[in-house]
Amino acid sequence: MSFLIHGARSLKDKRRVLKSLKTQVRNRFNCAIAETGCHDMWQRAELTACVVSNESRHANEQLDEIVNFSERHREAELVDYGIELL
Repeated sequence: MSFLIHGARSLKDKRRVLKSLKTQVRNRFNCAIAETGCHDMWQRAELTACVVSNESRHANEQLDEIVNFSERHREAELVDYGIELL
């Protein structure tokens, strides 16, 4: 998932917003989530969420819910995402 963080004026601001979003996603969906790109850009971020399930339908539903939840975050604007099932 790619995000714009409009209010970030430093990497510290960016990390604060991402920490909040990652904690909320982890707690709500019991998944792994990490920053995977745009590490040195103040107002851009890339997060990857991982869900493990023995049913692809369930995993896809969980990932859709994670995307929908992330779209509603106040401080980070979701600008792009992709879902990949392995």
